[in-house]
Parts: sequence; C-alpha cells; structure tokens
Amino acid sequence: QVFLEESGRGSVQAGGSHKLSCVVSLDPYSAYCMAWFRQGPGGGREGVAAIDSDGLTRYADSVKGRFTISKDNAKKTLYLQMNNLKPDDSGIYYCAAAFGLLGMKTVPSDRHMDYWGGGILVTISS
Repeated sequence: QVFLEESGRGSVQAGGSHKLSCVVSLDPYSAYCMAWFRQGPGGGREGVAAIDSDGLTRYADSVKGRFTISKDNAKKTLYLQMNNLKPDDSGIYYCAAAFGLLGMKTVPSDRHMDYWGGGILVTISS
C-alpha cells in the first residue's frame, strides 16, 4: 500500500520559518523524483520544489533563495525548509512522487507525478 503523509501543518508569522516533512512508503524510495506542490485560495496547484534521485533540485521562481528541498533516503522522508515566509506562501502543501523522473529543467508539472499525499494547510499571517 502506497502512502505519502505530510506533516508540519500550522500557522506562521510572515518573515518566519517553517519546515514540512513527508514520510513515504515507496520502494525503492531513492528511485523517485520527489516534489512539493501547493494550492492557494482560489488558485490552481503549482509546483514549489523538486528533487530527483540524483539530488538535482529545482525551485519555482517565487521561492528561490527562501525554500530548500531535501530528502533522507534511509528514512524515506522528504523535507521542505521554508524561510522568510510571505502571506502568498499560504496554501495547502502536497508532497508528490514520480518514478524515474530525471534531468528536470523546471519543477515538474503535476500531471507528471504518480503519487500524492493528502496535503496539509500552512497559513502565513502578516
């Protein structure tokens, strides 16, 4: 049974930092490209950051320099460290996985992802 479970739901003041985690059951986890997506109020789902099995990372322009994606293959866990948060960063954050996706030039489109977590709400207050 495949699951991706996000944690780190909460409310943060603008300018602050917050870290999200996602534990997955995929095997072999190291073969998956992992990504974070978010959906703001009234908006579509956008790719925030991704990391492939070689460790290559990609970020949306809106979060470059503020967010860092990382993963621990031994713990099968994906992370998103978010710094200097802004109210526009508010939304439902999803972790997602795509098997064997390599060499991405940008954060993958959601249609390329094979598995999804249920999402968690992160609210940034001004």
